[in-house]
Amino acid sequence: MTSRPLDDVHTARWLLLDGTTNTRDLGGLPTTDGGRTLPGRVLRSDNLQTLSDTDVRRLVDEIGLREVVDLRTTAEVLLEGRGPLRAHPAVTHRHFSLLPERGHHTDVFAVEEAELPELPADWAESVLPRQVAEDDQGEPPAVRSYLGYLSHRPENVLGALRVIAAQTRGAAVVHCAAGKDRTGVVAMFTLACAGVPHEEIVADYALTAEVIHDLVAKLAASPTYAEDMERRDVSVHTPRAETMDRLLTLLDERHGGPLGWLSRHGFGPDEQAALRARLRD
Repeated sequence: MTSRPLDDVHTARWLLLDGTTNTRDLGGLPTTDGGRTLPGRVLRSDNLQTLSDTDVRRLVDEIGLREVVDLRTTAEVLLEGRGPLRAHPAVTHRHFSLLPERGHHTDVFAVEEAELPELPADWAESVLPRQVAEDDQGEPPAVRSYLGYLSHRPENVLGALRVIAAQTRGAAVVHCAAGKDRTGVVAMFTLACAGVPHEEIVADYALTAEVIHDLVAKLAASPTYAEDMERRDVSVHTPRAETMDRLLTLLDERHGGPLGWLSRHGFGPDEQAALRARLRD
């Protein structure tokens, strides 16, 4: 697939914050019926741990942020510690890891850093998303990872979408560590429900490549992610349009598209309409 050029609509959607590198609004994208998604409803982002006080005021007071949907693993959340938004009474945090995890923490935000559990020796291998689908050995690694989320944690994919769909005020932000893989899959389903065509979903996914060097540098500054950033070249971390295009093609072939996958897993027309309304009404 040849990637399409990014226009002013895509580049204008960046939210420039002191403490993040990959934050943007899912508003402003064209839809198949001639409309556009609404800004200020759903954001996607990398890790929020290093937000400045100015960032917090902008997100909460100006944009109206009320929900944080955190897709990181329990290990990531506990090792990174409490971010500044955790202290804000107007903001609710929800946790939906897209990777299989060992342990019994059903509410990671109820666990204090002082109670950091003993982590398995190979915990670092699950910090960045490499869980793969066993039946798709012929697919590129990133595609296999994304199919792995859908195979191993469909309930958490749906849980994240339900939080967004149920919100009746303000904005939600969906994030993981880099804001490109796990966040990219949840953003894909959100945009598909809003009626955004495949080529625009692909373009949104690929937009992270514009900031990949700064993003890798940011993650490398954290002890949690430094080793992974250093041992893999930046090109490995760079999202490519053909990755999301292939995922969408497989969903079309196997389930009749993203909405078909959602319906098959219990996220039916009513919930899809509610999610659509978050970005359209």
